[in-house]
Amino acid sequence: MSGADTRAERIRSRLTATFSPAECLVEDESAQHAGHAGAASGGGHYRIRLVSDLFEGKNRLNRHRLVYDCLSDLMQQEIHALAIVALSPSEAKN
Repeated sequence: MSGADTRAERIRSRLTATFSPAECLVEDESAQHAGHAGAASGGGHYRIRLVSDLFEGKNRLNRHRLVYDCLSDLMQQEIHALAIVALSPSEAKN
């Protein structure tokens, strides 16, 4: 397992432990950003899709804050960019 794979798995593991999601996808898009300043510093680019009961009744901003809080110690060092789709189970069915 490469360092990037390990990092994506750490992100997935952290999200799973925090949100007990029905769905948790973590895509490493770092290769698409090769040569970018953030990539040069070692931080990866990730896209996540998370479906959790914990997002029910929360707006998009609060959902994103919960995700950033969960991954706060990885931000700026291991994660340079993070695209988040955070849905409640009822929204994911639509």
